Amino acid sequence: MNLARLTQAGFAVPRGFIISTNAYREFVNANHWLPTIQSAVANLSAEDAGALERASTQIRVAFSAGKMPEEIESAIRAAYVDFNNKPVAVRSSATAEDLPDLSFAGQQDTYLNVIGIEQLLAAVINCWSSLWTARAIGYRIRNHIDHSEAALAVVIQEMIESEASGVLFTANPLSGLRSESVIDATLGLGEALVSGQVEPDHYVVDTVHQKIIAKTLGAKKISTRGKTGGGVEVIEENAETRQALSDEEILAIAATGGQIQKEYDFPQDIEWALANNNLYILQSRAITSLYPLPKESFDPLMIWFSLGAFQGMLGAITPLGQDTLRIFFSTAAKMFGAQIRYDETDVLMPAGERLWIKISDVMRNPLGRRVYRAILGFGEPSVGQILRGLEREARLRAAEGQLKFSTVRALLSFLLPLLPRAASTMHDPEKARSVFNAYIESQLTHPNITGDDKFTRLAQRLQYLQKDAAAGLYQMFPRFLPVLGPTMISLALLTHTASDDNHAETDHGFSTNVLEVTRGLPNNVTTEMDLALWGMANNIRADSDSLKTFLESDAPTLASRYLNGTLPETAQKTVANFMAQYGMRAVGEIDIGQPRWREEPTSIMQTLQSYLQIPPDMAPDVLFERGAKAADETIEKLAIAARRQSGGWLKERIVRGTTRRIRVLMGVRESPKFFLVRMLGLARNEILASGEEFVSASIIEKPEDLFFLHFSELQSLANHDLRDWKSLIAERRNVYERENRRRQIPRVLASDGRTFYEGLGSETDTSDVITGSPVSPGVAEGIVHIILNPSGAHLVPGEILVCPGTDPAWTPLFMAAGGLITEVGGMMTHGSVVAREYGIPAVVGVHQATTRLKDGQRIRIDGTAGKIVVLE
Repeated sequence: MNLARLTQAGFAVPRGFIISTNAYREFVNANHWLPTIQSAVANLSAEDAGALERASTQIRVAFSAGKMPEEIESAIRAAYVDFNNKPVAVRSSATAEDLPDLSFAGQQDTYLNVIGIEQLLAAVINCWSSLWTARAIGYRIRNHIDHSEAALAVVIQEMIESEASGVLFTANPLSGLRSESVIDATLGLGEALVSGQVEPDHYVVDTVHQKIIAKTLGAKKISTRGKTGGGVEVIEENAETRQALSDEEILAIAATGGQIQKEYDFPQDIEWALANNNLYILQSRAITSLYPLPKESFDPLMIWFSLGAFQGMLGAITPLGQDTLRIFFSTAAKMFGAQIRYDETDVLMPAGERLWIKISDVMRNPLGRRVYRAILGFGEPSVGQILRGLEREARLRAAEGQLKFSTVRALLSFLLPLLPRAASTMHDPEKARSVFNAYIESQLTHPNITGDDKFTRLAQRLQYLQKDAAAGLYQMFPRFLPVLGPTMISLALLTHTASDDNHAETDHGFSTNVLEVTRGLPNNVTTEMDLALWGMANNIRADSDSLKTFLESDAPTLASRYLNGTLPETAQKTVANFMAQYGMRAVGEIDIGQPRWREEPTSIMQTLQSYLQIPPDMAPDVLFERGAKAADETIEKLAIAARRQSGGWLKERIVRGTTRRIRVLMGVRESPKFFLVRMLGLARNEILASGEEFVSASIIEKPEDLFFLHFSELQSLANHDLRDWKSLIAERRNVYERENRRRQIPRVLASDGRTFYEGLGSETDTSDVITGSPVSPGVAEGIVHIILNPSGAHLVPGEILVCPGTDPAWTPLFMAAGGLITEVGGMMTHGSVVAREYGIPAVVGVHQATTRLKDGQRIRIDGTAGKIVVLE
């Protein structure tokens, strides 16, 4: 426990003893209360305050009548003898209290100035029962913590009659700054502060320069003091003009906090007491509100932005998934002549089981600053907005002067060979697209596993992942950029040539008319997947047995029957053909650790059931054709408008030439990711094959366990390292699941601890009008449906889909959606591209959309202006 560790580290912790969680469980079992508890908390809602209170009362009344097991009582009596009847404090410690993403602080009861063994025994039982306060029950429900796993340790400590007490945060809990400590202090015991009965003093200390930078004196109208004979009393103080701590004491407490933080290697929330010029540490726990950093540094200041924000994937990434993406990234650095190890680079780093891209070096470069502003404008404008604010800081100002010769040489060596290909693409876009597609197929290499034993085969599979799969992606980029580059040039040229005051540019720099040109694009692999899904639905609809099965069964049953090969023949064959082409796709599919559709097809079955309900005029192929027709009409309108301008014949040719290239080439945007997902699908199959072999050898529990090991650990396993892998994997799974419970993920991290969550409009929105980036034109009204994970989700046609972000696994839901709102994304991210193709109004980069909007609200979404209006 934390207090034992602090004592061993030499900090002044009041002497005492601990009653373990096993004692709590023995108390519950001896009194046969488990059925009472289970019955009281069954089917409770965290939002039903009355029901929570009734359940709490029922359980706590039972506890108060309980008898403590004799063995436990005897142990407490024996331990208390050493205190000679001196006053003690009785504090609780919940089993999950010290987890990095949960804080149980203040949820259980504390009893101060307890004197005498009978009072102590009663206080222990009351402490145990406080595990079942209404607040604690509701908190566990909200955070998906199993009540049956909840238990309570009790800490008995010598009572400190403090002159002052309070709480110290070794990092600023609001801003995240690691260079600031924050102290709340009051007179007397800390009970009045913890319970919110007193307004404390508030001090902020710059721990780098060891100086106080802010002081706010609280009213401190009362204090809590110990009474003679036991218990506490409230004393009138009215000390609003008096500091609870001297300046020297403030600095001393902050310094001690820094030492404790060093012990735990993470910022701490510390309860302390000051008595007779001695500082006592009563408790220390992680500051759970802080997001972990890839690396802490004050000088130089480093800035990272979220890879997940660009990919529409905000969930945690498995350990092997993180390493795989870092391997691919480090391999891609060869394009610029760089040789970097995947586990040593700070350009793509893990934090909070997610990956972060370092941008600070680019921000300090004059050319780099211009480039990233342009890219983020249409890639992730909310990140761009945050970085523009950071640009003003002295530590991130762009340097003067020219680029280094080595940098210029590396850029030219990469870019010059691309120019002939780009010119060829501009000349014949159809041929360029065809050649690129053929090249992708030629690079899809399959592994050749020939090892004689499971260890050798695992080594070969890791070699395939690190060398063949990664090399295929990096070799593809020099061919991809000469196809995508002319597309973006054409978009920019069209925007400039066809500018229209009635269609003002949006924050991503492209006018509404230009966005209309991108509707119904051919050769987009994600759109082709949607149309294949629709084709499946039509095949099922045309077969009476298949249709009956899909209408009468639930999705999990259909998925199980498909995996067992027992669907009606037409449905089984149709789904199998789809899975052969797209079954490697998944939610969060760039994480090799995520299960694929072919492994867990429930969401595909739900999509097919939804498609069977879509009216003919809203069918995906109809929407696609409607979008393509609207694009053609917009092109003709732009061409006619250009012809009427000065130099009209040239401008008309530019409009027709650029729109032709946009229509032919822009669908390529999805191809590299589809290639990556296919390669990951092949590699995942191989890792699972090794997983089966190691399960048979009882080295791991499940084949999927291997994804919860890092790449280097898998190499160790391949080298016959037979450590306790099961325990390590169980620990990793727990960390992964905890991180997946985070609802809000920062968009930007700074190495000094600051975290930036703000989306577009965070400072200007009202309760009824919310803004974001407009990425797909049109206006729609509908009912809000908030979905955090597409697996198992179902949209009623016309509902407005509100979600954190999207990747291709979300696309099937678009067919029923009346509009799309996401918290992250930009004009070129997946959801935006697909929304435009189907003519679905979309607004992205919306600050906290999934918490500010509520299920069942009626709203109007304007994908042209980037506005969301709450109607009711």
